[in-house]
Amino acid sequence: MPQPWRILVVDDEPDLEPLVLQRMRRQIRSGKYDFQFAANGLEALEKLRADDTIDLVLSDINMPQMDGLTLLSQLGSLNQDLRAVIISAYGDMGNIRTAMNRGAFDFVTKPVDFDDLQITIERTVEHLRQWREATASRDKLVTLQNELDIASNVQQSILPDDFPATQTYGIDANMVPARNVGGDFYDYVAAAGDKVFATVADVSDKGIPAALFMMSSRTALKGAAIGTGSPREALIEANRVLQADNPTLMFVTVVMALYEPRTGELVYASAGHDPPVIVRADGSAERMSATGGMALGIAPEAVFASNLAEQRLTLAPGETLVLYTDGVSEAMNVEQEEFGTDRLLQLFADRPPRSAEEAMHAIFDAVSAFAGEAPASDDITCLALHRNMSP
Repeated sequence: MPQPWRILVVDDEPDLEPLVLQRMRRQIRSGKYDFQFAANGLEALEKLRADDTIDLVLSDINMPQMDGLTLLSQLGSLNQDLRAVIISAYGDMGNIRTAMNRGAFDFVTKPVDFDDLQITIERTVEHLRQWREATASRDKLVTLQNELDIASNVQQSILPDDFPATQTYGIDANMVPARNVGGDFYDYVAAAGDKVFATVADVSDKGIPAALFMMSSRTALKGAAIGTGSPREALIEANRVLQADNPTLMFVTVVMALYEPRTGELVYASAGHDPPVIVRADGSAERMSATGGMALGIAPEAVFASNLAEQRLTLAPGETLVLYTDGVSEAMNVEQEEFGTDRLLQLFADRPPRSAEEAMHAIFDAVSAFAGEAPASDDITCLALHRNMSP
């Protein structure tokens, strides 16, 4: 039997311990998780120093004696391979940004949604598992490709794979990495008013540095989306975070959309990225207008913000929003021909997608069939958001 993942919950709220034990009872009974509890950062440090088998620290920020941010700054002094997830007030970008800078892997917001908490914990421990496997295997690696393969697995482990499918809309996404590790990623984040952010991004360069920058970019964009409620403002905030600590001058292009399921209203902004494609209910498709933005991570805030705008539209019933990276449009076959945007726009002419999942399968199947035996030169990443027909 595998050992349970040991999680230390740090919070001064006395009602949290029985609530966690009740809501996570199935995972506890099955031996998947073992929860420990501490009332503040000082007590947590004592437990961590006495027990080096703890894998994950789940900590509130505001606590007596030692708060969560101070605790984060102390974790690096421990000789332990663990991860930290912070519980933050909704929209508290200041503390979220500080937590990220101090090494937090992810965060959840108050009031805690236990479904979201479960997904966050699973994603974090899966990342830790992959990382530990990579560390244990590092001495045995004999080629650079082995390292790139492991980094790719770590990268894949943090991408969401549990997509929303409601009566009004659905989301599906996928990332197929090229032979070398890249920096493509996708994400979706619930927002206030039952809205949802959808994001696709592409980090410059390839290899392990790109994969690491991808992880920082994803966390920055997720936090900015929750904290701002606007694609443009989220991109500005994420650029501020990434540009402040970017000695390698890496950058990431991003397209981010905010969707309102009740009305179909959609707002998007593109930071140096290909704009979205809208597939109509009749199968026709249109490439939307670019919003003039620059890539994240290299330009000061004033310059970045002055070049970024938002576009608004309404997604009608039966229509599909497609966000993609240039790994789709620039996929090449053995004759060195590109798949191109025109093929993407014509893809659904005879058969409009009836769901986000159907749109995703069609795109990836078409790109794969076009490329044939040609080796992939870039990651292929795509996210589809489909507005369902009225019942």
